[in-house]
Amino acid sequence: MKNTIGNAIELTIFGESHGPVIGAILDGLPAGFEIDLEKLNHDMDQRRAKGRISTARHESDQAHFVSGYFEGKTTGTPLTLIIENKAQRSADYAQLKGRLRPGHADLAAFARYGGHQDYRGGGHFSGRLTAAAVAAGAICRQILAAKGVQIGTHILSLHGIEDDPMPFNDPDTLLSQIALLDERDFPVLNEQSADLMRKEIEAAASEGDSVGGVLQTAVVGLPAGIGEPFFDSCESELAHLLFSIPAVKGVSFGEGFDFASLKGSQANDDLKMNGQTITTLSNHNGGLNGGITNGRPVMFQTVIKPTPSIYQPQPSVDYLKKEDVLLTITGRHDPAIIHRARAVVDAMSAFALLDLWMVREAEKAFENNQETSV
Repeated sequence: MKNTIGNAIELTIFGESHGPVIGAILDGLPAGFEIDLEKLNHDMDQRRAKGRISTARHESDQAHFVSGYFEGKTTGTPLTLIIENKAQRSADYAQLKGRLRPGHADLAAFARYGGHQDYRGGGHFSGRLTAAAVAAGAICRQILAAKGVQIGTHILSLHGIEDDPMPFNDPDTLLSQIALLDERDFPVLNEQSADLMRKEIEAAASEGDSVGGVLQTAVVGLPAGIGEPFFDSCESELAHLLFSIPAVKGVSFGEGFDFASLKGSQANDDLKMNGQTITTLSNHNGGLNGGITNGRPVMFQTVIKPTPSIYQPQPSVDYLKKEDVLLTITGRHDPAIIHRARAVVDAMSAFALLDLWMVREAEKAFENNQETSV
């Protein structure tokens, strides 16, 4: 089971939903970076469950550093953090031993691990592990912010209810929107849309059901030239990290699937000189061409499926008894996770982009050294 990703920096996550701790290791971070703990806790708070539109399992999610951190700064050695699980109710899952929950990873986990997996709350497959991912990614996000890069995500749509879309080619407006979203627990630009979305989530909860939607993310300030043409393209690296988030079922960049209805004359981003630099007149491609950033805002959408844990009876199987069953799930579950997932998307995006940038900086240093030597 591979739980490590990265090139210039590496991220490892570990733990289970109902184990004593979950955690993450960041290896390869620069030494001497001062971590803003208040900002880290703020990012963690955006992922926490709150109110009637989230699960009743409320964890403090306090990240504790156990290595790679000294006197408020990174040391350059592996940064290890752990988060205690304090609000488990494992008894809620006793009835599920041997029973596979539709829509969850239970069937796939059984096929992969032959019944030896921790079934409580999904074990290692649980969205609970995204708390550790957010803590690690929040640190990467701070490093990027120190370099002038800002990342923000909002709910573009939820079960058919739309929010105001972000402008693809207006960095100043995007920066204002990112700052606004950073202050909001419910990540929507239009407050009227927020009210409608909350009511839709509450309505689904009252029916014992759940809803999903689409997140839209903007990255402003990322310089041109980051990424590779094929296997380590900016899109493929971002998609790799985004698809690692539980419940993500689709990722698109720029106009995404809307490209299918456009002509080339509509989809192309015309070019012009802006002083001594080259820029584009539009940003249909979401700041990316040929797998590499072009200096415009990087824009992408992420599809979050409805939470699979619902309270309605569902046909399933008991693999221990080898029989069909009608499964009714109990316990504490989210009627929607999309509003909490925005923090995870921001965090995973930050890790992917910082890793790509550090790879590019290492290449440039080598190239400059070669030119000096010659």
